[in-house]
Amino acid sequence: MSEFLSRRQFFNSTKTALVGFSSFTLASLLRNNSLSAADKVIKNLEAQVPVLMRKSLIPGLSVVVIRNGEVFWSRGFGVTNQVNKKPVNNDTIFAAASLSKPFVGYAALKMIERGQLELDKPLSDYTAKPYISDPRLKLITLRRVLSHTTGFPNWSGDAPLRILRAPGSKFVYSGEGFLYLQHVIEEITQIPLAQYLQQNFLDPLGMKSSSFIWQPAYNTLASDGHDRQAKPKPMRKPRQASAAGSLRTTATDYAKFIIAMMAPGKVDSPKLSEASLKNMLTPQIKINQKLDWGLGWGLEKASNGNFFWHWGDLVTFKSIIIASFDLGAGIVMLTNSENGLKISRNVVQQAIGGQHPAFDFWMIEY
Repeated sequence: MSEFLSRRQFFNSTKTALVGFSSFTLASLLRNNSLSAADKVIKNLEAQVPVLMRKSLIPGLSVVVIRNGEVFWSRGFGVTNQVNKKPVNNDTIFAAASLSKPFVGYAALKMIERGQLELDKPLSDYTAKPYISDPRLKLITLRRVLSHTTGFPNWSGDAPLRILRAPGSKFVYSGEGFLYLQHVIEEITQIPLAQYLQQNFLDPLGMKSSSFIWQPAYNTLASDGHDRQAKPKPMRKPRQASAAGSLRTTATDYAKFIIAMMAPGKVDSPKLSEASLKNMLTPQIKINQKLDWGLGWGLEKASNGNFFWHWGDLVTFKSIIIASFDLGAGIVMLTNSENGLKISRNVVQQAIGGQHPAFDFWMIEY
């Protein structure tokens, strides 16, 4: 079946369930500027996503589809709490978890443009005291933090932080690397990370509902998380920022960041320049034949182009974004469930098309 369908073929096909809609993606139809057909795809998603959610015990989900570098469609599905049944909407706050990391990476690259950081200078040069007592610390740079090649573990827990392998030698996903970067940023700016990011990036990008620390408004806007059996679990309320995962946001807010990733700015603006964006999306280390890691983003060679991506996992909150700088298209999907990513491959395929090897990344838990 051809990817590009006539209007009559499309309308005849709407009887098909979502799982049979792989050829009718929003992206392929919009390439033909078939807006009426795209509306049909959206109606089909609106009808079928709740079915998929019920089958996978996912109480709530918020999704945004980006087309031509703009929000094309946004929608909340389900409830914020399986017991009180408060509906999810575009203002619902989710725990973004590791979606925090590329945002902090974006901010760090802007600090390079402002002359505050260098990509390959030892981060230890920016601190008054060594972060840990290991001479290999001098080998850890911003490039190695953002590409997850610091040699740090993901988390050290209650154990002392150690460098486990030679910095730069291997991709090992590390939240600890971002906590080190947070320490450096706070020492350079002399401002708590949450305040610095709010003033310099979140507010200027129009992400007014987002914060790396808990806000009073979240008491009524935030969703609860849910375990595998859809039992509600309260969202954690961070009082201090964590560069590795404390961002609280809405899908529509996070989509503004993704749109900023597609729209270069001037050096004196809050947005990254085109050169910095291209640098951020340039492979730094290979993961496998179809996946690389850039500066803060996973990079994939999908069947319909090159995409940047990241996922978030705070156990009872799971999320994913996949987007293309070249196509100006993408999707933001935030969920309030430990089962949240079980339907993500299906929804992403229907929304933006293509086969995405990011879903096979070994760290993603479905």
